[in-house]
Amino acid sequence: MEDALSKIAQWLRADYGLSNRAVALLLLQEDPEMTALVAEREDPKVVAAIQQLVRELRGRGERSPLYRITMTRQRFAEQVAGQVTAKATVKTRTLSERLSDLLIHPFWGTLFLIALLYLGFYQFVGVFAAGTAVEFLEDTVFGKYLLPPLVRFFEWLIPWAWLRELFVGEYGIFTLGIRYAFALLFPIVTAFFLMFSLVEDSGYFPRLALLVDRLFKGIGLSGRAVIPMVLGFGCDTMATMVTRILETRRERLIATLLLALAVPCSAQLGVMMATVSKVRGGIAVWALFVFAVFLLVGYLTARVLPGDPPRFYMEVVPLRLPRLENVLVKTWTRLQWYLWEVTPLFIVASVLIWLGRLTHLFDLIIAALSYPVQWVGLPKAMATVILFGFFRRDYGAAGLLDLVNKGAISGIDLVVTAIILTLFVPCIANFLMMVREHGWRAALVMTGFIFPFAFFCGFVAKHLLLWLHQLGWVGG
Repeated sequence: MEDALSKIAQWLRADYGLSNRAVALLLLQEDPEMTALVAEREDPKVVAAIQQLVRELRGRGERSPLYRITMTRQRFAEQVAGQVTAKATVKTRTLSERLSDLLIHPFWGTLFLIALLYLGFYQFVGVFAAGTAVEFLEDTVFGKYLLPPLVRFFEWLIPWAWLRELFVGEYGIFTLGIRYAFALLFPIVTAFFLMFSLVEDSGYFPRLALLVDRLFKGIGLSGRAVIPMVLGFGCDTMATMVTRILETRRERLIATLLLALAVPCSAQLGVMMATVSKVRGGIAVWALFVFAVFLLVGYLTARVLPGDPPRFYMEVVPLRLPRLENVLVKTWTRLQWYLWEVTPLFIVASVLIWLGRLTHLFDLIIAALSYPVQWVGLPKAMATVILFGFFRRDYGAAGLLDLVNKGAISGIDLVVTAIILTLFVPCIANFLMMVREHGWRAALVMTGFIFPFAFFCGFVAKHLLLWLHQLGWVGG
């Protein structure tokens, strides 16, 4: 480490307002802002040499330079603190400390987590935001005031129906992409970001990470992975990007796979739970089956991928009441990320759907999908629901609910279809984010595994549910 720091410090020529050693430390930790600044100010040959040195250093040790520097600083801080502080023989425990102990306790901590997920995330995000707020924006704001004049404008502007479909057709840029981004997901992610910021500012997340660390170690992850997993219940696309906080590429790959496979986003979760609740015992079977798949695939993937077991380190900050200013700033910052990073992906999805319908490629794909659908034992109409669910998450769940209301599917077939839709890659936006984070090869390998595996799980679930139905535990 010291050799690398000395070399980088000697190579730097520009003035950064810091010592060259401080700049070198930031470069070894792969700080994105300093990396971009050095690439802009230094000679390209120097930049290439620094990048090569960082890669070599990362490959030599078991842990990344970021981890090693962090742990060195922590040991130094503990040493300094030990020299200037003395521990009292008797210390009165505060309410915050006692509450902190309860939050990491296996039993009481789990009860609190269940209550938080149900009241905070499901009721506020899934019911209020995904129900009331989305219904108002979709049906009133977009349905009555924004889309009708847009449709009339494009009917006047573009006489060709096939081209007009790209903008205001059933899956057009405005009628699907923009409406989906702002009317459907924007209120959901706003509510989720607000709730997430409240919990984050309270200091609860480090304790949640400690609570689940032992469980996550069994699937190749550390407790830190709980952050993208919780974010996944808001938006898997966003959560895939947040996997950057994990220490190794191995952990990031495992987390990305599990997010794409078994973590339903908020746009899908509320409708899915409302659908499977129509079957006696349906929600319990659906949730337990998906959670079992989450653990099984994580366990097997951790055994297949090479690499060292994860190590967990995280600062445990004191518990406190969230500050309104902090919560609002964090929420707004994350919403800006959503608007600039995620919204364009929905427009890309609209264009791809338009091309697929125009070239009749979707008809061929639906015909091909009908074979595994019928192999599982489901109605052929499920092929269309599953395909368009890949392009629009809520469409798959809402399409399933529509078939339920029409009486086209019920009972065991309903729960099986919900399991398949949940285990499918959530949407094309998530797939594109997987490509962005891990490259085309890794994204295609994960997707190639998830597609057939979802149908295999549906086949297993169908026979398991038939057996449970015979025992009288679930509806028929």
